[in-house]
Amino acid sequence: MAGMSARASVWLGLSATWLALAAPAQAAGIYSCVDANGKRHTSDRPIAECLDREQRVLNKDGSQRQTLPPRMNAEERALAEERQRLQEQAQAAQKDAVRRDRNLMLRFPDEAAHNKAREAALDDLRRGVILSERRLQDLRDERQPLLAETEFYKGRRLPYKLKSKLEANDAQQQAQRDIIQNQNAETVRINALYDAELARLRRLWAGAAPGSVPPASDAVPARKR
Repeated sequence: MAGMSARASVWLGLSATWLALAAPAQAAGIYSCVDANGKRHTSDRPIAECLDREQRVLNKDGSQRQTLPPRMNAEERALAEERQRLQEQAQAAQKDAVRRDRNLMLRFPDEAAHNKAREAALDDLRRGVILSERRLQDLRDERQPLLAETEFYKGRRLPYKLKSKLEANDAQQQAQRDIIQNQNAETVRINALYDAELARLRRLWAGAAPGSVPPASDAVPARKR
């Protein structure tokens, strides 16, 4: 019903001529029409569902007082509905932006709170990198005796067991290097996210109205998985 009322408001506001025709009859007239779905409507005012077709204006005794011409054809009505849809979409986006900014300021009342949240988000990544670097060093140490053992097989094929251990060690080292690379990339992404957020917060803290600060021009890249 709210959507229909909004659309009706748009349609009625687009033509002063049509309203002028309706005004003399509206005081005591009865409006009657059949909409595009074949449903009959009766009202004491112009009927929104029939703005694209004629509406009969009747006297109280049922006699016809006048006929109001169609307000809009199908194309005009579609355009009006699209304009209304876009307007409602923009209004919803603005309300959402206001809500997000207010929540952001509640979460971070000052820069110290924001910095604390940033450090907390980065701590897990730093710990992960440290663990991976330790595991990588352990794997390097484990590889040394394997390499020493290969000296006994110079010019000969390595035993399957020794070759398998070396290949497994190589794969595990590469996996740890990949983890470290991903953690470092995520650190960059999180810092960029907090930098953009802090720039927005500084404008809000300085008095900018919630929802008035445009989004950052450079989007923060998504985390790789």
